[in-house]
This record gives sequence, structure tokens and C-alpha cells, in this order.
Amino acid sequence: MYRTCMFCNQSLGENEIVETFPVGRRLAFDSGRGRLWVVCRKCERWNLTPLEERWEAVEDLERIFRETKLRVSTENVGLARHPEGLELVRIGQPMRTEFAAWRYGDQFGRRRKRALMYGVGGVVVLGGVLAGGLATGVISGAVLAQSGNFYNLWVNGRTQVKLRTSNGVLKLKRPDLLGTRLRATDDDVGFSVEVRKGKKKHRFTGEEATRVAGLVLPKMNASGGKQDTVTNAVRHIENHGHPDTFLRSIASGERFTDKKGVPGYVNKMPKPTKLAVEMALHEEDERRALEGELWRLERAWEAAEEIASISDDLLLPESTEDFIRTHRAE
Repeated sequence: MYRTCMFCNQSLGENEIVETFPVGRRLAFDSGRGRLWVVCRKCERWNLTPLEERWEAVEDLERIFRETKLRVSTENVGLARHPEGLELVRIGQPMRTEFAAWRYGDQFGRRRKRALMYGVGGVVVLGGVLAGGLATGVISGAVLAQSGNFYNLWVNGRTQVKLRTSNGVLKLKRPDLLGTRLRATDDDVGFSVEVRKGKKKHRFTGEEATRVAGLVLPKMNASGGKQDTVTNAVRHIENHGHPDTFLRSIASGERFTDKKGVPGYVNKMPKPTKLAVEMALHEEDERRALEGELWRLERAWEAAEEIASISDDLLLPESTEDFIRTHRAE
């Protein structure tokens, strides 16, 4: 049973409510499909739990959810808050659009609130510094004229993303992220990612493209979005029928150009489109996790079938196999 987020490596926390699964402070479950996620309170990503740890826990969560009085729900999604602080998200059989808008709306909404809070906080701190400087006569007119840029300079100077490459670690700051491009490819992934550090360009393809895009897009969407923006983003994916198809479409064509007409720049995409790209990347991560789980189930079935076959044969006379082979044609 893992206790740290597979995405940001932060602690998932603990609970004393679910005896069969004491990990996490927000648990999401789907009884119909046998799914159980631990939602990280730091990065708000959904950590799909191993198959063998779910069954009893999902049954317990269903019971606890029904017994919890403080809960709200739509037709397809329910949220309950236990008196001891544990949050439960119950998934029925939702329409994809409604579920995705609800699921990501919480995440992008929190980002938006944080961005507004940090922006206001930066202005307040800067205002205090300026007021103190004016009172003492330390700050000159030239400095005062440039004071509005101090906060942006501080933000732009911080490393936003670290990418491990064959040549070492590539540290990207906010201005570097503005050079990120998505372009269509003919491989299974369907797109490549180009990032720029100074004048040097770095191109990632295949699985590396998915990994890099998954790290860069959340930083480019750091300001989050309103609920209607999130809903529009979900519709973008829905109109293409599948996250893979959407990503291939976004990476193709001559759209999202810079001043020189070079296409594919993420920062030139409308906000709903940028949010939709991040959503599609997350959906792809989860799809691959589920496919990996199906592979594990198939391997487990093969092993169980082999054991069952041996066990059944032990109960039959030694001549049975020869008899079946001789009379098979009949």
C-alpha cells in the first residue's frame, strides 16, 4: 500500500475511518467498476490504487458514504464529508462531460484562487516596501517607476520545470515555457513537444513527449480557470470523441502561430484549449494505468487457469487423456 503521491511524491495523508484502507484524506470510488483512487491534496491528481487493495475498501466506502449525513450529489457524482474530516467522492455511471467538468473544475478552480491570492499578496508586500521607502526617502523616482515590474521579475526568475535529458537537467523558467510547441507525429503518441531554453531548442517524441507535456502544461495553466472555462475545455475533448484524437488534432495544422507565423505554440492557444490539453494528458495517464491493470488481470487469469487445469487432471484416471485423444474425431 503506497502512501505518497505517484505524481508529486508528497504524502497522501492518513485516515482512521476506513479500516481496510487507512491511506488518504480524500478517497474517490466507483462501486460499479471497482475503482478506488486516493486524491492528492497537494497536486490534486487521482492516484489509482492497486487492484488487490480495493474490494473490501470499496464496500466499506459505500457503506460509510451512505451513513454520512453531510453530503451533496448530482445524478452521477456524490461528495460526502465525514465528521472526522475524511472526504468521499462517490462515482456512479456519469456522463463523461459532467464528470470531467466536476472532476477538473475543483482542481482548476483552486489554482485560480491561489493565483489570485499570490497576485494580491505580491502587490500588498510591494506596496509596503514602497510605502516604507517613500517615508524614509530611500526609493528614488526611477526605482518607483520600475516598481511594478519587481513581482514579475521575481516570478520569471524562478525555475518552473526541471527536465531530465541525456545531457543533464534542463531547468525551465516561465519565459522559457512560452516557447513550448506541440507538433503532430506519425508514431503511437501522435505528437512531439518542443521546448526552448535561450536560443536552443529541445524536441521530445514518443513517451518522452507525453512525460514532458505532462510536466509543462500544469505550469502554463497555473492560473486555473472558471467553471465555464473548464466546461468549454471538456467539450473540446468531447467533440473529438477521445483524448488521443483531440491531442493529435491540436498538434496538427497551422494554428496557434507566433508573429513569424510559426505554428503550434501552446501559449497562443485559447485558455479552454490549454486546459483541455492538460486534461487530455491526464486522461491518457489514467487510461494507460487501466490498460496495465488489464494486463495484470490477464496474466493472473492465465496462472489461475494453469493451476486449475493441473488440479482437475489430478482427479482423473491416467487413461483419460489417451481416451479423449483416441475418440476426439467421433
